[in-house]
Amino acid sequence: MALQTAFTEHLSVHHPIALAPMGGVAGGALAAAVSEGGGLGLVGGGRGDRDTIGPELSLARQSTGKPWGVGFLTWAIDAETIAWAVEYEPAAVMLSFGDPTPLVDRVRTSNATLILQVTNLDEARRAVDLGADIIVAQGGDAGGHSGAEPLGTMSFVPVVVDLAGPTPVLAAGGISDGRGLAAALALGASGALIGTRFEATPEALVSAQESKAILDATGEDTESNRTLDIARGAPWPHEYPARTLRNDFLDKWRGRDEELRTDARAHAEYRELAARDDLTAAPVWAGQGVGLVTAVEPAADLVPMLAAAAERILARLTGHR
Repeated sequence: MALQTAFTEHLSVHHPIALAPMGGVAGGALAAAVSEGGGLGLVGGGRGDRDTIGPELSLARQSTGKPWGVGFLTWAIDAETIAWAVEYEPAAVMLSFGDPTPLVDRVRTSNATLILQVTNLDEARRAVDLGADIIVAQGGDAGGHSGAEPLGTMSFVPVVVDLAGPTPVLAAGGISDGRGLAAALALGASGALIGTRFEATPEALVSAQESKAILDATGEDTESNRTLDIARGAPWPHEYPARTLRNDFLDKWRGRDEELRTDARAHAEYRELAARDDLTAAPVWAGQGVGLVTAVEPAADLVPMLAAAAERILARLTGHR
């Protein structure tokens, strides 16, 4: 059976899988490969740095004729950034972390699908009120940034599904294989937004040592923290900590975030290590499903593999063998 959902129908994609728009990881090659595989590839637009993101948007547009999109950090961009990005003709624009109210009209005038990611019920209600085309319900299992006191994905997704009514919801957080996708669909979601699993692909913008760290890690090796954002001088709002793999720098500064903010020597030490991509300090973004990631596989192959595994599980559970 084909996994056709409100999400696949809305965006005319074959599989109910979207790539999380991970800044510095999900470039044009990875987004295009996910789209070519039948999912929705989303370029990580981050804070909207045009010199960095422009080439990736161009690459995505040139590399696939299938629907693709771009995701931005809501707190870090303005409507002009949206106006610039939609000139590349993405099929979807995703906004995460912050109040998207000033930005949604600019997305709508482009005819791009408006995807709003939410981390708590207040954000979910706002997304519904703003008329999101698709809502991403991100649970606390997720890698990278998430809510300060998030519910786990299994608890959060069905609540958002009920709240959203007819609006399609994608589940996010800790989903790394076909079982996770099947579970998301069973919870009432129209698909899954997947991040960590796609870090282990040749198209991801990660180093060989980052890829190895992902393959070697388990969910117990991850930790939600603000420490690495403080060390790297990233001005993230306090309500959005980040889940990363544990490292030596985190071990040294755990529980001492306020002291770290004013320690110039520690900041210099961090910058020196990070400049060398030394993973004893630099963050490796990873969700709690990282232990299920055991091999590097092309993204275009991975999308149908995940979907097929979910199809088999659902067929078995419903007696359609």
